[in-house]
Amino acid sequence: MTQVTEHGGGVWSLRVPIPDNPLGHTLVHVLDTDRGPVLVDTGWDDPDSWHELTGGLGALGLSVQEIHGVVITHHHPDHHGLSGRVREESGAWIAMHAADTAVVRRTREAEPGTWLDYMVQKLTAVGAPEDHVAPLRAARASGRMRTLPGLRSAVPDREIVPGELLDLAGRRLRAIWTPGHTPGHVCLHLEEEHPAGLPGHGRLFSGDHLLPGISPHIGLYEHPGDAHETDPLGDYLDSLERIGRLGVAEVLPAHQYAFADAAGRVDELLTHHEERLTGLLCLLAAPLTPWQLAERMEWNRPWAEIPHGSRNIAVSEAEAHVRRLVKLGRAEAVGNTDPVTYVAV
Repeated sequence: MTQVTEHGGGVWSLRVPIPDNPLGHTLVHVLDTDRGPVLVDTGWDDPDSWHELTGGLGALGLSVQEIHGVVITHHHPDHHGLSGRVREESGAWIAMHAADTAVVRRTREAEPGTWLDYMVQKLTAVGAPEDHVAPLRAARASGRMRTLPGLRSAVPDREIVPGELLDLAGRRLRAIWTPGHTPGHVCLHLEEEHPAGLPGHGRLFSGDHLLPGISPHIGLYEHPGDAHETDPLGDYLDSLERIGRLGVAEVLPAHQYAFADAAGRVDELLTHHEERLTGLLCLLAAPLTPWQLAERMEWNRPWAEIPHGSRNIAVSEAEAHVRRLVKLGRAEAVGNTDPVTYVAV
């Protein structure tokens, strides 16, 4: 059954399923405007997801052909996946921050095997064992990369400019750049009085940046050929503090459920990451590769039970945390080690 939630003031959320993912669904938000409905995110490109999206719109008395525009919080396939099909059906524009649009373009333009080669190179450099890397080499040889999500994502036709109001007739929706989960992630501040009179300054469509019960994945931003070393965890922590200062009445995230006390949740996440960094320093009392560090970190299940693909995500998150410690002067790379190892200082 299609699940639709009314949030008041011309805002609804639709539960759009994510296939084979423990998150379960993406909350696609519908925002009424004077030129027609606008979607905040669209969900995964899958027949069942499309059925739920169109069914949810139908429950609101809308058809996908009436969609005026699509605002994307970030480029991940559970948010941007159905944008192209929505545009094909309705002629709607698609808006995204330039940094994530660049990711979409690079992914579309690169030969798919390039990304698999890059993953093998990166995993080897951080100490992944050969039995982990071998299936990726096999996938490269077989061409299975072409079936992965995100390789043909729609190229947005509008740019979300941080600090500016989006061109939505009759609404005040301001873009806030919140890099960390992706380089171009944005939150969207609906600068209007809360329909239920909750105290605070409007509502926030937070995407994956601020969720009520989980911390978003913070991994590395680099892409093949990129010589610039990023600090995604530093970006995320800075972005969190910026969101905490807004004083919004309610947060409308892309997963889980709407919640109040954004500032309190920001404080929880800042504390969580500081505690995690402190814990990693204890682990780095002796030199470890990022892979060895990931094996020893606390996850939502034992390392032996973490699937292959999720281990790639975990080691990327471990490396992002190590990079933050290095930037803070609390850890350093050990010279002449291959794969690279790090130690606390």
